[in-house]
Amino acid sequence: MPNPRRTACALVLALVVVGSSAACAPARSPIADGTPTTTASATPSASAAPASPGGFDRAAFSIDDPASVWVVVNKLRPLNPISYAPKDLVTVPVAHDNPAVMRRDASAALVAMFAAGAAEGAGAMQVQSSYRSYPVQVQVYNGWVSSLGKTQADKQSARPGYSEHQTGLAVDISPVPLTCSLAACFGTTPQGEWLAANAWRFGYLLRYPADKTAITGYEYEPWHFRFIGVPLATELHTEGVETLEEFFGLPPAPDYLR
Repeated sequence: MPNPRRTACALVLALVVVGSSAACAPARSPIADGTPTTTASATPSASAAPASPGGFDRAAFSIDDPASVWVVVNKLRPLNPISYAPKDLVTVPVAHDNPAVMRRDASAALVAMFAAGAAEGAGAMQVQSSYRSYPVQVQVYNGWVSSLGKTQADKQSARPGYSEHQTGLAVDISPVPLTCSLAACFGTTPQGEWLAANAWRFGYLLRYPADKTAITGYEYEPWHFRFIGVPLATELHTEGVETLEEFFGLPPAPDYLR
């Protein structure tokens, strides 16, 4: 039976470029201190947690605004509007199995991260899947439902409007040469191990850890990384917090309300 994940990636190849090509432009290099320059709402979210004891301002950016680099998307927190599309998408100049399209600052950070991984002995990496528009996610999710049924599909794929990929800030990463693609064994590859230990340096978070399914709502996905910017990623790393839900004091999101 065809692998639903590979089918989903092939679908992105056919559709995502149509929705993002007009917005694509050469990616910028990361700025010197690694601080993201993504335009995000500076209005604190009403649901954002207070400042950390060490002085980190957890309300510096919105966790509700879909354009914010800190937006939290899960099974209880759909994007608003649900058909949101980023305005600063670019083509990421890295190896890719499917079109590599992300928001500008996420792209620059990914380029730097891939280069560092190779230089530090982790090996080469490629983008397996990145930005997916609302219409593309409709078809990806429906493909899972057709293959596995709705209950199991909800454990494997986000519903349209609830996907981090729709923000343009999430990426699925695979090794080069291709092995353990979109599979738990990616976490034991040199690339997967290096990313788990070092992605925070580039503003990325391993979004769905193995022991946090009851909080994030998703099974272990060692290949799925979310760009949140260097300051926030560093704070999570320093505090030893693994999920955005826990850091911002949000309720667990193991399932949809309906």
